[in-house]
Amino acid sequence: MVQTGAWIVPDERPLAADIEAFLDAGAPPIYFGFGSVRVASDLGPVMLQTARALGRRAIVSRGSADLSLDAAPDCLVIGEANLRRLFGRVAAVVHHGGAGTTTLAALAGAPQVVVPQIYDQHYFARRVQDLRIGAAHAPGAPTTASLTASLARALERDVATKARALAPKIVTDGAHAAAERLLAGCG
Repeated sequence: MVQTGAWIVPDERPLAADIEAFLDAGAPPIYFGFGSVRVASDLGPVMLQTARALGRRAIVSRGSADLSLDAAPDCLVIGEANLRRLFGRVAAVVHHGGAGTTTLAALAGAPQVVVPQIYDQHYFARRVQDLRIGAAHAPGAPTTASLTASLARALERDVATKARALAPKIVTDGAHAAAERLLAGCG
């Protein structure tokens, strides 16, 4: 077994103008996104209530769940975006715990809350918790109270400090390392 490091495809796309404008309009918001994971239809309001409970604005990714919220000045609902660039500008990332999202948040030095649903997401939730770069939410559907408690922990100063310190240590050339390993075995 060989750990090659993360397999990251460079993404040089700029953020959309509406995202840039929202980011520039106030303090760093909380990003909420659950990628391709199916989530409860009432999760959208829970995310917004959580951000508001902590005095924060929110960016919510529609994802496969096609999350939507009523228009509000403290919330921006987005589709596809350069997450590596976006995560560098948010206060924290709340997500499902997929390998890619976890890695991109860690590379950005953003504190995380992982709300695991299936498969390896539970592993990544534990790693984020063990590394003290965020919080692992208990499996299952989050409530406003449970998500607010997890996010409050992730927003603590020591967590943000640890997340920023870990970011430059993450190996990002995993595909190259794997290719070299494979080629060495073929020779």
